[in-house]
Amino acid sequence: MLISLEQVKKSFGAQTILEEVTAAIEDEDRIGLIGVNGAGKSTLLNLIVGDLECDEGVISRLNGLTIGFLRQNSGLERSSTIDREMHEVFRDLLDQKAEMERLEQALSALPEEAEEARNRLTDQYARLQTDFEQREGYLIDVKINTILNGMGFQDYDRGQCIENLSGGEKTRLAMARLLLEEPKLLILDEPTNHLDFRTLTWLEEYLSSYRGALLVVSHDRYFLDKLVGKIWEVENHHLLTYPGNYSKYVLLRQERREAQRKRYEAQQQEIAAIQDFVARNIVRATTTKRAQSRRNALERMEILEKPTAEARPPKLRFSYDREPVLDVLQVEDLQLYVGEGDQYKQLAAHINLSIRRGEKIALIGANGVGKSTLLKAIQRLIPSRYRFLQWGRNVRIGYYEQENRQLHPEKTALDELWDRFPNAYEQDIRGALGAVLLSGEAVKKQVKVLSGGERAKLAFAILMLERGNVLLMDEPTNHLDINSKEALDDSLQEFTGTVLLVSHDRYLLNKVPTKIIEMFPDHLEVYEGNYDYYMEKRRTPPVAPIREEKAPSVQQTNFYRSKKQRSQMVSLKKHLAEQEQLVNHLEQEIEDLQEKLTLPEFCSDYEKLTEATRELEQKQHQLEGEMDRWLQLNEELEQFTDAQ
Repeated sequence: MLISLEQVKKSFGAQTILEEVTAAIEDEDRIGLIGVNGAGKSTLLNLIVGDLECDEGVISRLNGLTIGFLRQNSGLERSSTIDREMHEVFRDLLDQKAEMERLEQALSALPEEAEEARNRLTDQYARLQTDFEQREGYLIDVKINTILNGMGFQDYDRGQCIENLSGGEKTRLAMARLLLEEPKLLILDEPTNHLDFRTLTWLEEYLSSYRGALLVVSHDRYFLDKLVGKIWEVENHHLLTYPGNYSKYVLLRQERREAQRKRYEAQQQEIAAIQDFVARNIVRATTTKRAQSRRNALERMEILEKPTAEARPPKLRFSYDREPVLDVLQVEDLQLYVGEGDQYKQLAAHINLSIRRGEKIALIGANGVGKSTLLKAIQRLIPSRYRFLQWGRNVRIGYYEQENRQLHPEKTALDELWDRFPNAYEQDIRGALGAVLLSGEAVKKQVKVLSGGERAKLAFAILMLERGNVLLMDEPTNHLDINSKEALDDSLQEFTGTVLLVSHDRYLLNKVPTKIIEMFPDHLEVYEGNYDYYMEKRRTPPVAPIREEKAPSVQQTNFYRSKKQRSQMVSLKKHLAEQEQLVNHLEQEIEDLQEKLTLPEFCSDYEKLTEATRELEQKQHQLEGEMDRWLQLNEELEQFTDAQ
């Protein structure tokens, strides 16, 4: 056991945050920590790592336990470079390597007759070298390259200064450093923020074979489904534990709450029956003893607390008044540009898009490829170039902008809606705000002081009142807690209109869209299914069509002067084709080996990594020889052809 918590309580002033928390983290646990915003998740993490002391109870940690805790820009030296920062993780090993090099120089400088000193230095060097090998000192650069490539830094200048990185890049780099440190307990707070799909997939695979325990706070339900085997939920100051991943938790939580409700109702019925019996029989001489016995039993009974009402999710319901025509949108040869002057550049070109009524489409792609720009361009909110761009008749667009910049920061939430819909009934305005859980004092707050989640809910209230039959949504689950995400998923599934959304929420991408479109700088690729379907198709390489070799024409066969020359030509071509196949095969094997070296199971297994590295070197050496042979055969064929 790495950490145990026994009856832990923590308060700030008069406010109780956590109480009666009892839990344990075992060696290879994979735990997902969830709870509504403000429930106490951060407090619990700070108690676990020792940044806070509990008011009551006991927290025990294994002696020598190393804990890695991902914080914002955690532990990064801003004036350092990416490469130096990653190598700093292995400072003791690098110092040991420098000492070994010093001993090598000292040995080479010793005179022949200094045998005693030579033996002493040799023994010292051997001990250092053995320890260096056992601690995988020779794999430092391999590990660093594996982690940095996996975390999306493969194309970065490793000499770049950290202070010049963006906030998201610093967070990714901090996570890369934590992964290199390999603590026994790795705590990650929202690790999937700022990650694209490729990096997310790599991180999931890497963490699944991580040699240590994981405690992850995340609103990424897909990530929790793939990675964790236990859910901790902070609810009403208590910590509840559920076995299984997120989807299993949803079912078990519902079962627990239903069982809790039934037990409470059954006990209340029992109490009422006892009280009724006592009231009717306590004064009768023949039944008074029995009534007293029942009353005593009631006094000894442990009364169950009434189940607390579950946190109410927002009620999102998108509807519209008129159906659009069948062809909602047609776009041909769209070109996207951003920036001005020297910063002006093309993001994408030759983009063709067709959307039909009722389709629910998710637009995905690498960060910076232009997904958000595309949503704005097709609405003509920004300049773009195209051969053809036309919305169908009766289309009414509802647009959710990623950072909700369309909201006026100085207005209150209530005024934001009143000014947009001046002819709406007050009941409808307040009803829309109440549906997204904005009521009371919250509606009188200025937009600029609302939290990210509150601004998102205000934007949803606007969408509901706009009654658009086509919803364009840019990262709608950002800033939402899990309950709100579930509500949004359900509302978009029930919506009978058309949806085009940009999202990194893979759980939503599995539930809502019936079509995935992946965006590239020069085209779109369409997948007729949800996110899992898209991933399955991406993993399965397309089968190349078999091309039939055309038989040489009579004119070609008559070109050669004799049967012997024809035979020599056929033999040369055959050998060249065989050699080309061999070269292609070796290149593919090398590519497969290089890809293997980035996999988590190889990075974390010294023997596998060493064997694969040795095999890669052998294959590369073999390829050099076979390429020379292929070039030689090419030259022979050219010389033979020239001679005819």
